[in-house]
Amino acid sequence: MMVDERELWACANQVIRQHGAEASSFAKKRAEELLRIGDQKGNAVFLAIATRVDQLECLVAPGTPH
Repeated sequence: MMVDERELWACANQVIRQHGAEASSFAKKRAEELLRIGDQKGNAVFLAIATRVDQLECLVAPGTPH
């Protein structure tokens, strides 16, 4: 994977800011789209982002700004 850990966490945070409660669903759907068009690296990156979105959402209380 060409994206380092810090970048993955920053991307996950940005996805949460942009998509709110739908962030995890968005990231997973994007991963599926990338896999469907044959972009395995993009798929892996978005799966990693989705994992981090899920982890961040477990840490942050609902209604708390990110």
